[in-house]
Amino acid sequence: MAALDSWPAIKDIARSVQAGETTAISQVEKALAIIEKSKDYNAILSVTSERARKRAVEIDASIAKGQKIGKLAGVPFIAKDNFLAFGAPTTAASHILENFEAPYQASAIAKLEAEGAILVAKSNLDAFAHGSSTENSAYGPTKNPHDISRVPGGSSGGSAAAVALGLTPFALGTDTGGSIRLPASYCGVIGFKPTYGLVSRYGVVAMASSTDVIGPFARNAQDTAIVLDVLAGRDSFDGTTIERQKQYEVGSASLKGKKIGIVKEFFGKGLSEDVRKNIDAQISIAKKEGAEVVEVSIPSIDLALAVYYVLVPAEVSSNLSRYDGQRYGLSATDAENLDESYELARERGFEAENKRRILIGTYVLSSGYYDAYYKKAQTVRTKLISEFNEVFEKVDFLLGPTAPGTAFKLGENVDDPLAMYLVDIMTVSANLVGIPSVSVPAGTASGLPVGMQLMAPQSKDAELLELAYAFEEVQS
Repeated sequence: MAALDSWPAIKDIARSVQAGETTAISQVEKALAIIEKSKDYNAILSVTSERARKRAVEIDASIAKGQKIGKLAGVPFIAKDNFLAFGAPTTAASHILENFEAPYQASAIAKLEAEGAILVAKSNLDAFAHGSSTENSAYGPTKNPHDISRVPGGSSGGSAAAVALGLTPFALGTDTGGSIRLPASYCGVIGFKPTYGLVSRYGVVAMASSTDVIGPFARNAQDTAIVLDVLAGRDSFDGTTIERQKQYEVGSASLKGKKIGIVKEFFGKGLSEDVRKNIDAQISIAKKEGAEVVEVSIPSIDLALAVYYVLVPAEVSSNLSRYDGQRYGLSATDAENLDESYELARERGFEAENKRRILIGTYVLSSGYYDAYYKKAQTVRTKLISEFNEVFEKVDFLLGPTAPGTAFKLGENVDDPLAMYLVDIMTVSANLVGIPSVSVPAGTASGLPVGMQLMAPQSKDAELLELAYAFEEVQS
């Protein structure tokens, strides 16, 4: 496994490239070489080598002319393969989009490139982001960098593993119910889920539109903040985007005086004793550094997972209806009629988990079941939002484990969907209520990373990054 510190800080890479001390092309070649050496982990689905080299040469030429690039000048990065981007296919790790070439780029990619960042590869994921282990990819599972017999988490497992392996300084992921934070926990990196709407979803393959969020993986809070600072803000192509804070970059922070709530419901039955010990150690650090730590209760949080697996499949069934084999993607050229064409394209193109979620979603939206399931779940979601708002009147932040355990073995939960869904039990609530949440490394248990989850009220993303940075600083 490559070291997490195989790259300098993002700001130092950009400064060195801008100053002519190094070149953008050398950074790209370094990333491509590490990617080539790390193929066995299956973190990467495709590389954008030709386009990346071309962009690097253009950046170096502009700098040679004395031109100012951006705050990410020459910094290579990786995007989850559900981001539309030039230079490689966008497959969403599904056969139904095999060889699909993006006609335009996602806003997140465009913003990063405008600041001088260079996309070098597309990472593996659970097909259409449906999963928690990256085992649902049509192109095989990604392996955990700390133990190749274990999963990296999902659905953004490829991006998390890429950062842990040191392929690039940062990577992009999507988080619908924990798909950034869970793999960040399992791989020992930072994974940041912003406030819903802070980062544009334009040009990203949709899973569940009311909970999908775009966010970065990085090695530390400062790198995470620099990337978020570029990504954040309104986008005319995405009507759900919101105003950004002034800036997100962090330089100093303290735990002293912070009011932190420990979510009581996260420490009950099912939590690994090893994970509990690591999180308790972080709580002790917070108290020692002068934070005010109190236990809080969010009663409806125990229902969050059930609510999530009603609402999200409902949106999945709607969003995946566009993949019919007629306009783009896999086509059933051997079909005898239109109905058979639809059937064969979806049978051959979708993975088992995609089909399972489509069926669940169609069921809960069907006549006779809408009121019993979907409408009731939305009512509980509203109650959950209210309970979070009440708690945030008493504390500034919430703290708990990111996941109930460490990374599980490859194949361990493949035939048990319920066991697979349960690993998201501590992350889904942040998506349902739209608040920012981050998983930060919190030590190890039996050699495997443990993640601590921190949450803040809506639009308090900068403050949350400062808290993550404060925890890093007291342990450095």
